[in-house]
Amino acid sequence: MQDTNQLDRKKQMAEQQAKIANNLNNIKRKIVVMSGKGGVGKTTVAVNMACGLAAAGKKVGLMDVDIHGPNVPKMLCLEESKIQADDNGIIPIITKNNLKVISMAFLLSDPDSPVIWRGPMKMQVINQFLGDVQWGDLDYLIVDLPPGTGDESLSIAQQIPGAEAVIVTTPQDVALLDSRKSVNFARQLNMPVLGIIENMSGLKCPHCRKDIDLFKTGGGERAAKDMNVPFLGRLPIDPEVVGAGDSGTPIVFKNEKSESAKAFFAIVKNIEKKRR
Repeated sequence: MQDTNQLDRKKQMAEQQAKIANNLNNIKRKIVVMSGKGGVGKTTVAVNMACGLAAAGKKVGLMDVDIHGPNVPKMLCLEESKIQADDNGIIPIITKNNLKVISMAFLLSDPDSPVIWRGPMKMQVINQFLGDVQWGDLDYLIVDLPPGTGDESLSIAQQIPGAEAVIVTTPQDVALLDSRKSVNFARQLNMPVLGIIENMSGLKCPHCRKDIDLFKTGGGERAAKDMNVPFLGRLPIDPEVVGAGDSGTPIVFKNEKSESAKAFFAIVKNIEKKRR
């Protein structure tokens, strides 16, 4: 009986891997957005990056792999959405801008419910997101990871051959220490590093319009140079970005002429240029 169960599990695993490989074959580029620590604006960057690519006419999917803190739906005004499935698998939520989205938040009956899971259960849902979701033909799949280099990051790196990493940091020394760990994590797993983004890089005073280095500035660029990886750009501290995310309309859509939106679009162009 034990041998039969083991064979069944192996068969199921092989079938799941085949489904993942088949799904990923239809996606041209897979970009993983990482951060060494929380609170650096990684999800804001991932959402605006995906929306910026969609605004440029690309077919884009956004996969929220932050199982314990899935905030992507909030930033896209999709909090009330629930996913459905048919014989072909899970149907992602599609925004009015044709962005395909999947998130753990869509599976929760109550948005205040914590996800109290250990590694194996998280790996199972990640495999379902990769293999069972009907992504279709995409130019880009943006993957929003939780902070750090734990289970989810390792699973994504192993399950998505050819994935490219974007590391988000703030200019603070503490954040930069952890961003360097993310670069080395990607390198150890043979994941190409597209570059580092410096978020919360300076604040323009709304009264005198002078620049204030609230969290310092330039640290991300220096880290990129030290680690010999590209620097993709810097994003200022902007209350409008916060308001846009909370309202469910990312800044690249809400105010495309703002300095922050222009910075996001510049980063998107840099990413598009770095074709493998």
